[in-house]
Amino acid sequence: MIAFVNGAVAALTPTLAVIEVGGVGMAVHCTPNTIAGLRTGEQARLATSLVVREDSLTLYGFADDDERQVFELLQTASGVGPRVAQAMLGVHSPDALRAAFASGDAKALTAVPGIGPKGAQKLLLELKGKLGAPAPVVGAQRAVASAPAPWTEQLSAALIGLGYASRDAEEAVAAVTPQAEEAIAAGGAAPVPQLLRAALQSLNRAR
Repeated sequence: MIAFVNGAVAALTPTLAVIEVGGVGMAVHCTPNTIAGLRTGEQARLATSLVVREDSLTLYGFADDDERQVFELLQTASGVGPRVAQAMLGVHSPDALRAAFASGDAKALTAVPGIGPKGAQKLLLELKGKLGAPAPVVGAQRAVASAPAPWTEQLSAALIGLGYASRDAEEAVAAVTPQAEEAIAAGGAAPVPQLLRAALQSLNRAR
């Protein structure tokens, strides 16, 4: 198993990072949140999970070992493959998923593209207790910084990469613009991963 990759980021798309390792470009499938934290030409270390099929070897990458562990645990549920598991982590953080399963929050799961009400209830039954308990919240968590420009393009590309229409993506970006501007005004940068989750929540409420 390839536990992690460490090297320069050679290329990025909304869902794929190419990491140069020993002169070889490793194609790593990542969530938009993980992609948002990477920069072409900079060094990156991604926890990885190798999915082996008869006709393919696919490498999935994560910001940390916790995300990888949750990714693998999600696939223990019937009908959940790597794509669905990655989509779930694209919408929710590991702790948010733990909280959803612990509280039986089906609505949180239906916010993931491709998961309907029946599928959400089935997942709650199969995975409750398997992901562990969410970490206690101690004070305000610091936002993850990202490059300030062009954050709107990054966010829009991430939403489209998750399957939303361009118009919906634009509306979601507009909904979180005040939050981004507040972060920038405070001397920081637009926290794209945090904004992405806020945008997904606004899209879910608009359904």
